[in-house]
Amino acid sequence: MTQFIDLGLAGSLLSALKTEGYETPTPIQAQAIPPVMAGRDLMGVAQTGTGKTAAFALPILDRLIRQSRRPAPRACRVLVLAPTRELAQQIGESFRTYGARSKISVAVFVGGVKYGAQIKGVAGGVDVLVATPGRLLDHLGQRTVRLDEVEVFVLDEADQMLDLGFLEPIRKVVRALPKARQNLFFSATMPKQIATLAGEILSDPAEARVAPQATTVERVTQRVIHVDAATKKDVLLDLLSERDVSRAIVFTRTKRGADRLTKFVSDAGVDAAAIHGDKSQGQRERALAAFKAGRVTALIATDIAARGIDVDAISHVFNYELPNVPEAYVHRIGRTARAGAEGVAVTLCDPAEVSLLRDIEKLTRLSIPAESRRANGAMPVAEHRGGGGGGDARSGKSRRRRGPGKPGGAKAGGAPVARPQAPSKNHGRRGGQRQGWAPTP
Repeated sequence: MTQFIDLGLAGSLLSALKTEGYETPTPIQAQAIPPVMAGRDLMGVAQTGTGKTAAFALPILDRLIRQSRRPAPRACRVLVLAPTRELAQQIGESFRTYGARSKISVAVFVGGVKYGAQIKGVAGGVDVLVATPGRLLDHLGQRTVRLDEVEVFVLDEADQMLDLGFLEPIRKVVRALPKARQNLFFSATMPKQIATLAGEILSDPAEARVAPQATTVERVTQRVIHVDAATKKDVLLDLLSERDVSRAIVFTRTKRGADRLTKFVSDAGVDAAAIHGDKSQGQRERALAAFKAGRVTALIATDIAARGIDVDAISHVFNYELPNVPEAYVHRIGRTARAGAEGVAVTLCDPAEVSLLRDIEKLTRLSIPAESRRANGAMPVAEHRGGGGGGDARSGKSRRRRGPGKPGGAKAGGAPVARPQAPSKNHGRRGGQRQGWAPTP
């Protein structure tokens, strides 16, 4: 089995990985790191939770360490584009963590915060700049950043960029880059427009592919509960009150719906917080910090806000409302069962949403087990732990830690739940369970 030490990474990176407890690369890391270190362009097809941030961050850091030079004022050597504020912040934190034993500088450009600190952060030049497309274009327009020295360009979560309407902004950014550069392109799915964009950016790329397109995470126990729309809130409250729900993300379709649902469950005594695009950056960061620390049991989120969330030990994902785009279901349930852990995904489906459920089952090639329920009671129909193509998930036995990712495990005598990556000073609200998180995608 390949170990990080076998990949030829710089000693300071190996030391940082050892400190974090990582020894064995995940499949996407084992496939991607060698060609990226060799200077090739890369097409990476992988779902969230597979460790793909480290798959590009580690070889990029290795390059920066071995080819040390000072970037010009307002310039950067590496540019990473991410679709959401949360994902950009996570990626920036990962670069800082893995490069902790080097002198690599990192800056993050996201919306929702003032420009001053961002301008100051790149004034003297920076090694790695992580940005969302809109805020980066704002800085380019104000000439507070320059991209003519970029050596490596990373486009992460390209399919989410498509969903958010960022394809033309991305093309504007690419036109500002030097032609001689290395390009790394990552996407969980490969619709036609994304394949076209990849063809415009990449040159003779190597490919790293670890999951079939549009398949769900194998280690997620999935089920559907058919409910009447009028009782959906009460059914969700019953589910959140179950003992094995230690940390959950609840998905809604709209920002307003997220706020209303947060108030409902909070008034009922469940610690909850909302996160969506209308929240300020400070509000989003505080909600996410409380969720990571275990002070909040339920994080109620829209799809856009939740795409970049990477929190350890999420035991459950609840689809309070089904997504209009079936691919979003795959990304939603990928918030749990991260990098080898186990998790549970429960979808509440009212009669008006049945067609959306059928679209999801068609996409994932999976008949999701279903039951009907009213508040405070259930009538089970079937149960099935599913991965792509209808196969059974793997057992919940403990697994050797793979790195930068999370270990797996099953709760004795019950449904599999995700476990913390490592002990931390933060404790969960229920039963004093330790909770931790790592800055890994």
